[in-house]
Formats: sequence, C-alpha cells, structure tokens
Amino acid sequence: MMKKKKKKGTTKKRVKKNKKKKEVRKTEPRQIKKIKVRLIGIGGGGSSIVSEIAQKIKGASFFAANTDLKALERLPKKVKKFHFGEELTHGLGTGMNPELGEEAAKNEKDRIKSILEGQDFVILVACLGGGLGSGAAPVFAKLSKDLGNLTYGIFTLPFKFEGEKKMEIAKNSLETLKTHLNAFSIIPNERIFQIIDRTAPLKEALSAINKSLAESLQSLIEIIYRPGLINIDFADFKTIFGGRGRLTYLNSIEIEKEDEEAFERVISSPLYPYSIDGAKGVLFNISGQKTLSLSQVDKISKIIASRAYKEAKIIFGISKSDKSSKIRVSILATGCRQKIFPEDSKPKTKAKRKQKIKPKSVLKEKLDEKLKEKPKKEKSIKSPKKSLVKKKKKRKKIKKIKVKAIKSNILPPFVQEQIEEKKEVKLRKNALQVKKEIEEEEAKIISKEKFWETPTFLRKKMPQG
Repeated sequence: MMKKKKKKGTTKKRVKKNKKKKEVRKTEPRQIKKIKVRLIGIGGGGSSIVSEIAQKIKGASFFAANTDLKALERLPKKVKKFHFGEELTHGLGTGMNPELGEEAAKNEKDRIKSILEGQDFVILVACLGGGLGSGAAPVFAKLSKDLGNLTYGIFTLPFKFEGEKKMEIAKNSLETLKTHLNAFSIIPNERIFQIIDRTAPLKEALSAINKSLAESLQSLIEIIYRPGLINIDFADFKTIFGGRGRLTYLNSIEIEKEDEEAFERVISSPLYPYSIDGAKGVLFNISGQKTLSLSQVDKISKIIASRAYKEAKIIFGISKSDKSSKIRVSILATGCRQKIFPEDSKPKTKAKRKQKIKPKSVLKEKLDEKLKEKPKKEKSIKSPKKSLVKKKKKRKKIKKIKVKAIKSNILPPFVQEQIEEKKEVKLRKNALQVKKEIEEEEAKIISKEKFWETPTFLRKKMPQG
C-alpha cells in the first residue's frame, strides 16, 4: 500500500476553516443639498442696497450688475462685480433710458446666465425709474425664470420730486417684471418720511430702508438654513412662492410688549403701501428663548391668520433665539390684494372729463350774461288748428317712411312677415263670394252678346261695365 503524502505546512498560521472575514460596510451619512441663495443688485441704486445688505447677511452670495464702471469699483470686496454693456455705454451709466439698459442686458445674455445658473433662490434688487434698473431688471428676471430658479424681486419707486417721467418708467418696468417673477415687493422712497425725520440727510434716510431690508432678508435666509423646533424648509418656500407676479409683504419685527400696536407693526410696516390683507400664501417664523409660551404663539398666529385670505396656505415655524430675550416675528406673505398705485384704479377718461368740467358758479355767471345780452322773446300761443295740421303732417311722414322701409326691406324680418300675413288675410275670399263674382261676370258677358245681336236702330245705350 502506497502511503499518502502529507501536504507541506506553511510557515504562517492558517485561519480557521469555514470562517470568512466579515466585510464592514461603512455607512456614509446622506448629504442634504445646500440651498444656494444669490442676491443681485441691478443698476447703481440696486447695487448700493445689496452692498449694504451683504455686510449683515451670511449664507448667501452677492452680485452687483452695472454698466457704470466707477460705481462698481467703490463697492466692498464681499460683493462680486458684474460689469456689462461696454460696447453701448463705454463704461458709463444709461441715464434715464430704459431701452438702452434693456439692450445692454440682452447683448450679454450668456454672461448673465452664468451668474444665474445653479441657483435655487434668486433675489433681484433694483431702484426703478432709472435706465439700467428699469430696463435690465426684466431681462435678468426672464433668464432666471427660464432656468427654473425661484425668483423674488425687491424694488424701490422714485420720490415724487423726481418727476412724473421717472414714475412712468418705473410703472412700465414693473408691469413687464410681474410676468417673469414668482413674487415681488415694492417700497416707495416716499415712505422713508414715515420712519425718519424729513430734515435727516439723504444718505441716512436711504440707509434706513437698506437696514430694514437687511433685517428682513437676514431672517428670511436664516429660516432656510437654521433648523428650528418646528422647522421650515425650502419646500415650504416653494409652496408659498408658487404662482407668478404675486405682490409680497416681507417684514421682521422684535416684539417688546404683547399689545395691539406691536402686533400691528408685524402685519403692516410703514415702508410698504400695503399690508398682509387678503394674502393667499403666508409663511412666518417666531423665534424666542426657552420661555416662549404656547399662548404667545397662539396670539400672534391668530392675528396673522385673521388678516390673510380665508383659504390661504399658512406655514409657520418656531425656533430658538440665543441673541435676544425679545420675541422676533419674521413674516413673508404673497398674493396681497391691495393696489400699489391707488390713483390708477380710476379710469383716465373720467379724470380728463373732470378737468374739462367747469364749476357750477362759473357756468351760472356765463348764462346770466347771455340772458342779459339777448332780450326775452314772448312765447307765442299756438292755435289748435296749427297743431292739428302739424300732427297730420307728421303722420304722413311716418307713413311714407314705413312704405319706403317695406319696399327696401329695411324692416326686421318678423315685421315684414306680419305685414304679408295681413295682406294675405285681406285677399282671401269665401266660396260664396267667389261664386257671386263669377255669376256677375257671366251676366255681363250675356248682356253684351245680346246687345250686339240686336239691329243698330233697335240698340239701346251700351251697359256700363
């Protein structure tokens, strides 16, 4: 018998049989998409607002778009500069020419798309009434909409002392902007006087608007990024911003005392010519310390809900605040029903008529003067015969008109049918009447025959008929 050869053993220790190494799978945490928010200031006014807001807001990127090269150079480093329209303006502004601003933006469509691509939430800021803000802003808005971005516009309107022409440019630009934006907010510069003294320097007054906007936008962006006790995410933003060209109210207020005045400041800011009344979509966040009670949340929520549309979409969140002991309420309401320009609600035709109509006192004076110049004529007493003659003439005229109308087929078809029916009724005869007529005709023929048969000297006068 052959002995089996033993296998040579290895120097290394063998791992136990039937035991396999377990592969440890490393589970990587799911990455939540970071929402990209970009603020773009268009024109000199819009760029200066964005540059001031950029100093106070974190979590968003900032751009300033302008044809004026010198104005861009003055802006802080945090704001990225976007210079365009070199061929048309040669590094200068567009003045009050919105057509030039529009053309400059249209010529740079590809470059504008590059700063809008890949963004989730785009906020356009412009001062309407000028050339670039009014002309280029609609081009930016349309390109952002075509890329599928959620687009929100914040615009200021010119002061009254800047003239009607600027206001007309602003209104026309706003009409085109509405069609390309999900939502927009309007702040007339004239509203500054409601929050600051008229004697204050212009720079300080304009800065007051920027400060208010910065606070509101900062709280809005914080809602997107910061998780809360009751969280609001970007999907909620999409729900509230759903639609096209919705008038929007954005405000953020700290409440010191829980009274009617404090709550009123939340839902109606002096900067806006409208409030949240009739809003179809409302998103609000209440932030406070651990002491924030349910009754406080209930009070604020009820006041906001009572002013919105009955079937409005209302989303709310609650978050903790470590900075202040006060309660801060941030609110975004879209689809507000108020009119921005209440004077436009009246038709222009009526306004023109009112200008032409003179006061009653002036008309009376003119009438009195005419009466004095012309002597009063004595009223002649008309005789009854003349009045009867006139009536007869009128009747004859009416008959002639009717006859002409019938002949020329002017009368309506149903009237003509009635007339023809009456004629047919008159022409219709009974059988007896027809028989009598035949007998009369036969009698006449027989009498005539007899007359001609008799000799001439015996003939009587020929019967008539």
